[in-house]
Amino acid sequence: MKILVVGGGGREHAIIAKLAQSPKAEKIYCTPGNGGIAAMAECFDVGATDIDGVVALAKKLAVDLVVVAPDDPLVLGMVDALQAEGFRTFGPKKAAAIIEGSKVFSKDLMKKYNIPTAGYEVFKDSESAIAYVKAQNTYPAVIKADGLALGKGVILARNEEEAVAAIKEMIDDKKFGDSGSTIVVEEYLTGPEVSVLSFTDGKVVVPMLSSMDHKRALDNDEGLNTGGMGTIAPNPCYTDAIAKECMEKIFLPTINAMNAEGRTFEGCLYFGLMLTPKGPKVIEYNCRFGDPETQVVLPMLKTDLVDIMEAIYDHKLGDLNVEWSEGSCACVIMASGGYPLSYPKGIEIKGLDDKGQTEGVQVFHAGTKLADGKFLTSGGRVLGVTARALTLKAALDKAYKGVEQISFEGAHYRKDIGQRALKAIDNDPLHLGYKDDMEDYIEENGVYLRQ
Repeated sequence: MKILVVGGGGREHAIIAKLAQSPKAEKIYCTPGNGGIAAMAECFDVGATDIDGVVALAKKLAVDLVVVAPDDPLVLGMVDALQAEGFRTFGPKKAAAIIEGSKVFSKDLMKKYNIPTAGYEVFKDSESAIAYVKAQNTYPAVIKADGLALGKGVILARNEEEAVAAIKEMIDDKKFGDSGSTIVVEEYLTGPEVSVLSFTDGKVVVPMLSSMDHKRALDNDEGLNTGGMGTIAPNPCYTDAIAKECMEKIFLPTINAMNAEGRTFEGCLYFGLMLTPKGPKVIEYNCRFGDPETQVVLPMLKTDLVDIMEAIYDHKLGDLNVEWSEGSCACVIMASGGYPLSYPKGIEIKGLDDKGQTEGVQVFHAGTKLADGKFLTSGGRVLGVTARALTLKAALDKAYKGVEQISFEGAHYRKDIGQRALKAIDNDPLHLGYKDDMEDYIEENGVYLRQ
């Protein structure tokens, strides 16, 4: 098979790395790709949101499958355009991608179909939104832009001043363009956060390994919100009992709700969850693989990803047994100095081999370009240094050893990725959800493993 992947970040690199393991994948293309992806796939200079350009490229290359990875082209209807030309695709159509494309749509969907989520109100003018926030007088207040905003359209306002500023920036100042012309003001939920990516063909849902993202720029969850500074999988807070509850109350009801609305979802549906004292609730949906969650989830996938994507397109996902490796995976993001605000580009990255890799880890390129045989920075999040091991502690140790081998001027990364998860494991040796007796376990570096 010849496969074209649309996108150019760390998520796409992780997808391509997994597709490349399939005996079916004879040739992989990517557009626009990046410096690291170029070592695994032939890259083209067609933008990820250029629907006509991507359709033309797919025709020119005569590909057998097109994987549309980022949110923007999915929401714009790239899958619809490709399928209209007869291409097999992976990713939801425009009517289904609205589940991420509009926060108002997703919140109204959850309310209508009794899917647990935070209480909310919708506003189109700043005056009434500010009046509502002042009347509620409960902080933090969650303020969300309705549309896509590169993962940064959510403000956690700690007081009235921050809430008023966020509302004015979104609605009046158009900080996120038209995405913020309508906003959602939401109840603040507490509890551990969990990301669960899932495969679905619109009939069955197959959850992937759970993961834990680290959104804040600085250690101890301080600093500005980012697209994600690191991830671990599986998430120790997500037990078998919680997974069962999520399947019954969230995952299947969401798929059924989308079908009932005539918006059947086919592809990867991401559930951003909060494990509240009142049970799991949905914080957000994404219509695609999460970034950087994909970088820790897909390396653990044992089943052929091409087989899964074809089964979804053919509505035969229920015929597949999707399997996962034992152990844990950790990813540490190396970012440009200044991210998520302004940052320099074009800085040489040292410590990578000619394939953009470093010994002992898998390096997923998020914002790099290749020039004259050298890897240069070209984005805010530059690299995702990823490692697998039997225990989470061992995976983190390997990932950080990999980080130490790589350098570029101004490089910034968090030193505490996975620490909350390690504490959760220490507090609950049976965190994996097994109901066996303790004698079935061996202890290794503070983590209990089944013998």
